[in-house]
Formats: sequence, C-alpha cells, structure tokens
Amino acid sequence: MTRYVGLIGYPLGHSVSPSMQQAAFDHYNLDLRYEAWETEPAEFEAAIERVRQPSTLGANVTVPYKEAAVSLMDELDGLALEIGAVNTIVNRGGRLVGYNTDAGGFLRALRQEGGFEPAGKRVVLLGAGGVARAAGFALAKEGVRSFVITDIIIEKAHRLASDLESLGSSVSVAEHFIEALPPCDLVVNCTPIGMKDSATDGQSPLGVELIPKGALVYDVVYNPIETPLLLYAKKAGARTLGGLAMLVYQGAMAFELWTGRGAPVDIMFEAAKEALEQ
Repeated sequence: MTRYVGLIGYPLGHSVSPSMQQAAFDHYNLDLRYEAWETEPAEFEAAIERVRQPSTLGANVTVPYKEAAVSLMDELDGLALEIGAVNTIVNRGGRLVGYNTDAGGFLRALRQEGGFEPAGKRVVLLGAGGVARAAGFALAKEGVRSFVITDIIIEKAHRLASDLESLGSSVSVAEHFIEALPPCDLVVNCTPIGMKDSATDGQSPLGVELIPKGALVYDVVYNPIETPLLLYAKKAGARTLGGLAMLVYQGAMAFELWTGRGAPVDIMFEAAKEALEQ
C-alpha cells in the first residue's frame, strides 16, 4: 500500500521539499509519496488530523504553522517541547509525535557550510517565529555570548528573549530592524522576507548600509538560492550562507524519523538544487 507524507504550510509555491524527499524515498524504492498540502489557516487543524490516517506516515510543518502545531500533537519530543515549535510529525499508530529538526539542521549547516563556531559569538536574529526559536535555542545551547532579537510582532521577540535568557544567554530586544545591527558576528534572517512567490518576493529585511562588514549573514530562506539579503551582504563585504543546506539537513533528519533509514544526503542536495533551477 502506498503511504504518504504531507507538507503543511501556506503558501507553498516556493517549496522544493516534495522533490527532495521524493528523491530520497525513490533511492530506497520505498512505496511512499511526498505531497504538498497547501493549507489555509481555517483548514490547518483538519490538515493535522489527516496525518492520523493509516495511509499517512507523517508530515512536515512549515510557515506559518510551526508554533501552532505544538498544541495539536499527542506527544512531543523533548527538543520540540523546549523550543515550542514542530516542523516534523511522525504518525505512530494514529498518535502524532512532534519533533523539531530545524534546530539540528540549522546548526549543522552553520558549522559545515558556514565554517562558524557559535561559542562566545554575538548574534542578531531577524524574526521570532518558529525558525527563529529553533535557531535561537540551538545557538544558546552552543554558548553564544549575546543575542539581539527583533520581530514585526514585538511581543514574539520578547517571548523568545525570555526563553533564551532562561538558558543563560544575554538577550536584548530591538523594536525595529534598523536598531538590531550593533557590532555582531552572525546575522540570521528567520523571516520569510525575500522568499520566492511570497508577498515579499524580491525584498530584503536589511539594506546594504545596515549589514556589518565582518559578520556572517545567514538567510534561512532558500528559494531563491541567492536572496536579495545575501546579495546586499556580499556588497557590504560580509560572508554569506544561504538556506539550502539547512533545508536539506533538517529534511534528512525528518526522513530518518519517518523511515528508520540513513538519509541519502547527497541525493537530497542534488534534487533540491535541480528543483530550484526549474
């Protein structure tokens, strides 16, 4: 019997996860199909319930539902509970178990592709949603020296700041993006600004003049591969890291949770790149 994995989010026109995960399933000749389930807010709870069906192995959850998914799980992995965001669901006999693979994927990409060690560094987080929570917790656990956090919804920034302070980090909140760029070592864009087929397609959260020359600018947006923010960062003389590696590494962890098999990371990278070039 063919079984399914769904991607739950809105919008999903930018996503290459179906191509990436299907390539991994096909590598092992698994009778699995990965589908994009574009889900408007009114349909979100119904989409989660759909994951309980015996024909569904699990799901990924993406923008804007990673935090909302937490309360709909029957069980949470410890990291997902701590972060307060779920991006991977495994259906275990009708019980939904929520995981967060964003944190591990974020950190692996930062180290392996960005050559960046977080301990003792100063970090600016643009955004305070589900991805920012995963990134913030991952960095805090690695001994980051300080955070500055900003978000359009300032209450979210304060909530994340409070949570990271409980881990022993020094955290401040900036009311506006323009205030968020003191001297720092790492700038992470955790907003969807600049994402293809979104309302902010072609835009950047920061202008060239705001980007610290000596910093690494890490944009978790992966489509397009080179976002407006990354282009500006290069003009400013900063180092850059795009979101594709994080996408693949978090996806590899999800694949292993669903299937119990080692993820074919090279194949997933290739499939994701091919999908982005189409």
